[in-house]
Amino acid sequence: MALRHPGDEAGKGPGERPAAEAARHVVLVAPEVHWNTGNIGRTCLGAGACLHLIRPLGFSLADRQVKRAGLDYWPRVRLSVWDCFEDFLSATAPSREEVSLFAKKGARPFWEMTCRRRSFLVFGSETRGLPPDILARFPDRTFHIPITREVRSLNLSTSVGIALYESLRGLPSCHAWP
Repeated sequence: MALRHPGDEAGKGPGERPAAEAARHVVLVAPEVHWNTGNIGRTCLGAGACLHLIRPLGFSLADRQVKRAGLDYWPRVRLSVWDCFEDFLSATAPSREEVSLFAKKGARPFWEMTCRRRSFLVFGSETRGLPPDILARFPDRTFHIPITREVRSLNLSTSVGIALYESLRGLPSCHAWP
């Protein structure tokens, strides 16, 4: 079952993409760091994307740090919280082609992902990444963001921003600031 913020059904704000044009869903499986989730929520709002959190969460959504990272935008984030990945899949019913999993050892670079009208960008926790069972379910849909050996990984909120905006490439711009 999903928990949604009040006002989920409210009208679109300035600069939001019409649902018929493109739907982007960022999915965080077992996120651990509250400020990453807050930053990702703000990025999703700026890109017109929905944010899905898969339990367990390493923090409470009532934590002021989540709201602080999301600033005054947090209440407007289109947020769903799911008890497990299976519940999320059952409710959203993405096709295989709509799913893109991001992992350090993903098979292809992120710029090779095919983006549909509706896309689900799936990320694992900050310390463990995606669980093996989720990776095994979509072995042909794994992507990585190239990095040097100088670092173990990129910050989760940075990775989400890179992938989310890449998924919007080629779509009409929704920039709301003249």
